Amino acid sequence: MIHQYDEPVYLISVVAKILDIHPQTLRQYERENLVSPSRSNGRIRLYSQRDIDRIKLILRLTRELGVNLAGVDIILRLKINVDEMEQEIAELRHEVQKSKNSHSVSPDKALVTKRSLYDIIIFEE
Repeated sequence: MIHQYDEPVYLISVVAKILDIHPQTLRQYERENLVSPSRSNGRIRLYSQRDIDRIKLILRLTRELGVNLAGVDIILRLKINVDEMEQEIAELRHEVQKSKNSHSVSPDKALVTKRSLYDIIIFEE
């Protein structure tokens, strides 16, 4: 059975076993707001694949790079900001490319609207 990336399906014990960490470590990450697993109706923590990948990143930062949890929190927030900015840049590049391909600027963004083949602009003194 294939699950969606954001679908909460893994119990804390399964995630702990997959990542070879103690369940208490996962609870600590949740207390520190580094990860927010979903909850079932019975209040059981359910992790998605996205949560697991985030925990893997946290473990890499703490184990391999020696970053403390406060530092991890800052890094994760900065990563979100960078991802949002990269998305915005991609959208702006797409708009610029679209504008270049149409060889004109959209009327709502133009300083001078084009009414005929020849436009004359007269400046009054």
